[in-house]
This record gives sequence, C-alpha cells and structure tokens, in this order.
Amino acid sequence: MTNRFRAAPEPVLSAKSEGPTPAKMSASREILAWFRGYLERHPAVALETVGGQFLLGVRTVQYLLIDIATGRLPFRECVQQAAFMASAAVLPTIFVALPIGVTLSIQFGLLAGQVGATSLAGAASGLAVIRQGAPMVAALLMAAAVGSAICADLGSRKIREELDAMEIMGLSVIRRLVVPRFAAAILIGVSLTGVVCFVGFVAGYAFNVFAQGGAPGSFVVTFASFATVGDMVLTLIKAVVYGAIVAVVACHKGLTTKGGPAGVANSVNSTVVSSILLLMIVNVLFTQLFMMLFPRQGL
Repeated sequence: MTNRFRAAPEPVLSAKSEGPTPAKMSASREILAWFRGYLERHPAVALETVGGQFLLGVRTVQYLLIDIATGRLPFRECVQQAAFMASAAVLPTIFVALPIGVTLSIQFGLLAGQVGATSLAGAASGLAVIRQGAPMVAALLMAAAVGSAICADLGSRKIREELDAMEIMGLSVIRRLVVPRFAAAILIGVSLTGVVCFVGFVAGYAFNVFAQGGAPGSFVVTFASFATVGDMVLTLIKAVVYGAIVAVVACHKGLTTKGGPAGVANSVNSTVVSSILLLMIVNVLFTQLFMMLFPRQGL
C-alpha cells in the first residue's frame, strides 16, 4: 500500500533571499564613492567660488571707479540695464511690500494692544519696515527677478562663445558687460528700497487706521519721534551692498556657466539660492554691527 501522505518538499531559496546581489553591491559602492568624492570636492569648489566672486567684485569696483574718473563709463548701457531691471522687479516688489506692511502692522498692533501701548504701533511697524523689511524685500526681489535675468543673459552668451570672441578681440568682458550691470543693480536696489519703504509705511498706516481703529495722528507722530536719520542711512547702505552682491553673484555664475542650455538653468538656480543665502548672512552682520556701534537707549 502506497503512502498517500508524502512529506512536503523543502523550500528552495531564491536568489533574492540569498543576500545582496553583485549588482546591488556595485551600486552601493558607487553611491558611497560619489558621496565621499562630493564631500572631498565640495570645500575646494566652495572656496573657489567665493574667491572668484570676491575677485570679480574687486575688479568690477576698480573698473567702475576708473571708468567714472576717465569718463569711459557706458551710461547708455547702464540706463538700458537699469530700465530692464526696473521693468522686471518694480511690480513684484510693490505687490510683496503691501502684504509685508500689513502683516507687520497686524503683529505690532496686537503686541502693542497686549502691553497697553497702542500709541506705539506706528513707531514699531514703521521702524520694522525701514530697518529690515525694505532692504530685504528689495534684495530678495532683486535676486529672484534681476539676478536670474543677468545670469541667464551672460550664461547664454557664454555657451554661444560670445564672451570668448570678445576676449579674442581684446575687449574686457568685465568692463563691457559686468560694470554696467553692477552700476544699474546698485541704482535699482536703492530705488526699490525707497519704493518698499513708502509702500510698506502707507500699507501699515492704512490698515492701522481703517482696520484696527488706530489714531492717524498717533501713528505718524510716534513714527516721526522714534525714527532717526541713522535708520535711513543704514537702509541705504544695505541697499547698495545688497544690489552689489546680487550683481556680482549673478555675473559670476553667468560667466562660469558650462554644460549647454542645462548649464544655464543650473546657473540661474544657483544664482538665486546663493544670493538669498548670502543676503541673509550679510543682513545679520549688518544689523548686529549697527546695534553694537549705535546702541539704542530705549523707545
């Protein structure tokens, strides 16, 4: 009599259960090698980028001063670049300045109401707009709208080898292309900062008076009492420095573009990110240095 109940066959281990395959191990080794190489290359690349931007900024300022002194500055090119930058950044800056002024008015109005100092809402929101809001909003919009446009223009010229042709003909790329954009960026940065100051203050005033029921005279008087000339001077200095930073970073990224159209896109993205990060760091240094050199006794 045959046995009808046979033992179940032992399971056969598949290749997947035996462990990592050679292909997976090779991929893991490649990933680790790339990551290790990135960590080794990144400090050198970062140092090279910072050094290149510093040298470009120094040479640009040098050529700018020499061209102004000798009357060789291409004013027509500067005006054209300034007009282009203004057309690209004015409307976005105004649209961003309006909610910034309203938001600051809301926050400082609520805080002033909690501590029983509603009359200081105008001073607080106005000073916040002038000291921090105006230069930072203008600089961020410059980096996003103007910096990306400058980098895309110079990057496209680089991949078409127009810059190499200019160097072969004995023309300085920095003097002919970078200096006009540098001067125009500083001019537009200062102008946009003034626009943000005005729009932000008007937006905060209108919201405080018509939405929060504040006194118009109190808003203006407290702001005029606590705002000083030093605040405006600091804001203008920030605007000049921020405009120069955006121009130098954008021009450097555009002049070092490589890799075809994809390289231009990568350079534009790197310009915006690098400019915003550098602007934030410089803003902290400016604010801390100003508070150390010119301390306030109190409001």
